Amino acid sequence: MNILTIPLRTMRKKWLKTSLLFTVFTLSVVAIVSLNYVSREVGHSLEKKLTAFGANILVTPRSEKLTVSYGGFSLGDMLMGMTDLREADVEERILSIGYRDRISVVAPKLVSMARIGDVAVGVVGVRFEREKVLKGYWSMQGDFPSVENGVLAGSKAAARLGLKVGDGFELAGRPAVVSGILDPTGSDDSVIFADLGFAQAAFGQEGKVSFVEVAALCAGCPIEDIVRQLEEKLPDTEIQAMQSIVKQRMYSVHFVEHLILTVSLVILFIACCMVGATMLSSVNERIREIGLLRSLGFSRSGIFGVFCFEAALIGLAAGVVGYFGGFFLSVEVLDLLGMAQEAEAAMHAGHLLLTCALIVGVSVLAAFFPSWKAASIEPSTALISL
Repeated sequence: MNILTIPLRTMRKKWLKTSLLFTVFTLSVVAIVSLNYVSREVGHSLEKKLTAFGANILVTPRSEKLTVSYGGFSLGDMLMGMTDLREADVEERILSIGYRDRISVVAPKLVSMARIGDVAVGVVGVRFEREKVLKGYWSMQGDFPSVENGVLAGSKAAARLGLKVGDGFELAGRPAVVSGILDPTGSDDSVIFADLGFAQAAFGQEGKVSFVEVAALCAGCPIEDIVRQLEEKLPDTEIQAMQSIVKQRMYSVHFVEHLILTVSLVILFIACCMVGATMLSSVNERIREIGLLRSLGFSRSGIFGVFCFEAALIGLAAGVVGYFGGFFLSVEVLDLLGMAQEAEAAMHAGHLLLTCALIVGVSVLAAFFPSWKAASIEPSTALISL
């Protein structure tokens, strides 16, 4: 008889109580593991979906603005020292930063003015395949352009110009066709969106862009770090982070994570209370057994170790079974949420070891007081009732 065989024999003898404790602890581990996997995937999915509501970093040419007045009359603002942005060069540098895996969309823009008939209108050259990701809130009559000279007209611009879906017109001396008319957005209503290559050729700005919008996923790093790396790669530009947008997105992501963490801690606390109460009850029932062990020469530390080892065995078994059960449950939950296809959840040996170590530590901690109480029982006190 030793410290290893005593807990095993006790657990086999009191199999009903052991099974109940194992079941409760395993269900707790299943809930915690599944919540962790689901919250992580939901957080990633939520952040990607929030990217569809616009960019959070703006890259513009560096320039100096000078307000000119003469004779008491204001002559307006003049831009000095303005540098050109080359689309290929800027995009290459953006995608070369250390946090390039956090960059979701790089959307270059070329802004120009044109006259259609007698009406002046702003024209914005874009890469439509990227705008679909960046402007997920767009709704329209018609569809995105499928030809190079196709354009999208803002609602106000279309009304001023009398344009309808399918209409043809001349834009900067080149034929263009209206593929779609945007529903009112509050910000994109007064301009016409054209393919960037078409706009560059029409306005003689081949390879150039006015500014670049960047949508960055910021759950894994501060937005300030991404901006700092962009500034190092693009020293002749101004990098502006739209902090309010970033904070709103991160609040949504962190709310989900904190909610899941709180629920997991509550479940873990309940499981600890269950382990502690069961072990304390076991100590009260085994006072005579403890007295016999003490009279046979077992030390206080030995008795303490017997109960801690028993809790550790239950915790280890619950950790292994609970991890696998929690993982498969999370896959089913993600499937019910319609996120199984895009989920990247996978079992890792490191996660299993970490889960087992955490649950064993928690179970031993929960059994600490009952084990200490058992170790404090004197042989004479325990044997007096024999």
